[in-house]
Amino acid sequence: MLFPSRAPSAKQYASIARHPGTPHVHDCFKMSNKPTVLFLCTGNSCRSQMAEGWLRSLKGDHFHALSAGIEAHGKNLNAVTVMAEMGVDISQQESKTLNDIDLDNVDVVITVCGHADETCPVLPASVRKIHVGFDDPPKLAQNAESKEEELQHYRRVRDEIKTFIETIERVLGDNIDQTKASLRLDD
Repeated sequence: MLFPSRAPSAKQYASIARHPGTPHVHDCFKMSNKPTVLFLCTGNSCRSQMAEGWLRSLKGDHFHALSAGIEAHGKNLNAVTVMAEMGVDISQQESKTLNDIDLDNVDVVITVCGHADETCPVLPASVRKIHVGFDDPPKLAQNAESKEEELQHYRRVRDEIKTFIETIERVLGDNIDQTKASLRLDD
């Protein structure tokens, strides 16, 4: 086994990048029985970043978390701020597009905004797609009269995403772990 059944460390990522012919970074997820969940939104700047951070923080022992956007808009600093308030550091997560992700190693794509749900490209047959929409904090905060009022919109959505992540097994179904294990053993 190339990596243990957990996400690779930064050192392991660096080793992969330096050694041609080594499996793609996300290939190491294949060797684990943990399902890989990809959160998808328009720009991978806010909602999908928060969802990735919450899944890593709350359920990282049971799931691999990734996020991407239809486009990459960079990280939203207000999202980083409100997640840090809860002790979840998303500052090192990168804004990515689907082109940066090996979808053959993803088990579930969860779209977190309507635009991503409507424009999501065709996924491999083995990837399950689910839509769980959340309000767009930057849009909600456009008319805020103060920084604090602006952040309140981000906090509300952050907390809604946390509540969803706390119950994600209900949405994914009770047998996701068995499905993942059988898929990976068949590879």
